[in-house]
Amino acid sequence: MATTWQEQLRTAGLRVTRPRLSVLQVLAERPHADVDTIVSAARALHPTLSPQAVYGVLQALVSSGLARRIEPAGAPALFELRVGDNHHHLVCRSCGAVADVDCTVGAAPCLTPSDTAGFVVDEAEVVFWGLCRECRVRTPGVTAQVLQHDNRGGVNA
Repeated sequence: MATTWQEQLRTAGLRVTRPRLSVLQVLAERPHADVDTIVSAARALHPTLSPQAVYGVLQALVSSGLARRIEPAGAPALFELRVGDNHHHLVCRSCGAVADVDCTVGAAPCLTPSDTAGFVVDEAEVVFWGLCRECRVRTPGVTAQVLQHDNRGGVNA
């Protein structure tokens, strides 16, 4: 990392605090973490850290652009430090694993709606759903369904 967390916090107009540094460290080690995971891991670094403080830190990091909140349908909110680029996510329907995938176009937004309804579009958020490699191996019946989908013109990673 070219700059330190302290420098990034200051650049974003945030004070450097132990809770913020703890949460940033957790997010760096655990991309796509949910709040429960972040609270547990941050408390291992800073035992007196409350869940409420973690929520406050996450809100500040997202609002300042240092972190991103993603919300896959039917799953808890997830947080990551990969911001400012044009990437999307792959989500496993079985285990919930999440992986980053770069946009194939590169420029934001990478998709253009057929009708903007008067909106100025600056971002497209895409979530690809399927089965990760590990779940495909564990559930061959489901893999056959995915292959049938592929044979009908669907896509499989």
